Amino acid sequence: QVQLVESGGGLVQAGGSLSLSCAASGSIFSINDMGWYRQAPGKQRELVVAINRGGRTIYGDSVKGRFTISRDNAKNTVNVQMNSLKPEDTAVYYCAAAGVWRTSLRYGVDYWGKGTSVTVSS
Repeated sequence: QVQLVESGGGLVQAGGSLSLSCAASGSIFSINDMGWYRQAPGKQRELVVAINRGGRTIYGDSVKGRFTISRDNAKNTVNVQMNSLKPEDTAVYYCAAAGVWRTSLRYGVDYWGKGTSVTVSS
C-alpha cells in the first residue's frame, strides 16, 4: 500500500501563486506516475498535472504555462507550483499515484491523497 499526504493550498487572489506538495510513503517501489487531480464543485475530477520517475510530464490544457510540477524521487515527493491563478482554478486538489502496471496517470489512479482546498478569489 501507498499513503499520500498533501500539504499547501489555501486562499489566494487571482493572479497570485500557491504551491502544493505531496509526500508518498509505503510501497514506493510500486509507483510510477505521480501527480494532481482536482475537482471543482459540481464538476468531474480532472487530471491537472503528472510526472513519472524519469521526469516526463503531462499538463492539462487549462494549466499549461502556469503550473509546474517537479519530483524528488529520493524524498518521494512531488510538488506543483501554481502561478497566475484564476478563479476557475478553485477546487479540491488531490495527490494521485499510479502503479507501475499503468502506462500513465491518465489511465487510472491507484492511490489517492485526502485532498487540499485551493480557493482563488476574483
